[in-house]
Amino acid sequence: MTVLGNQEAPGGDRDIPTAQLVKQLSEQVSLLVRDEMKLATLEMTGKAKTAARGAGMFGGSGVMALYGIGCLLAAAIIALAGVIPAWLAALIVGVALFAVAGIAALAGKGQLKRATPPVPSQAAESVKADVEQIKESAHR
Repeated sequence: MTVLGNQEAPGGDRDIPTAQLVKQLSEQVSLLVRDEMKLATLEMTGKAKTAARGAGMFGGSGVMALYGIGCLLAAAIIALAGVIPAWLAALIVGVALFAVAGIAALAGKGQLKRATPPVPSQAAESVKADVEQIKESAHR
């Protein structure tokens, strides 16, 4: 004899009313959905923590790379200082860095100019053409 909750299943000595079966189904579905939501929340929390750790490590590597670049720049200045005065070596390296920064800024400005306005112009033209085609078809 199979038992559902405190009552016997259909086919037993007594039948469970349909209303009660619907109520049990509703409760079980609700419980299942809540449990699935809890599971999804736990899974996403774990993934978020892992992503945060990864982002922190990535940021830390960026800071270390910045320090490494500083050391390489200092080495370049010291190497030049063996041939010319130290102040001139530092000046040359600084001007070279500003030149690279300027070139990067101009390249970035060009990229931004090509990306504006932020409207999908090809898609807008295509939609306009479609509307015109529909208008012409409607007039025929």
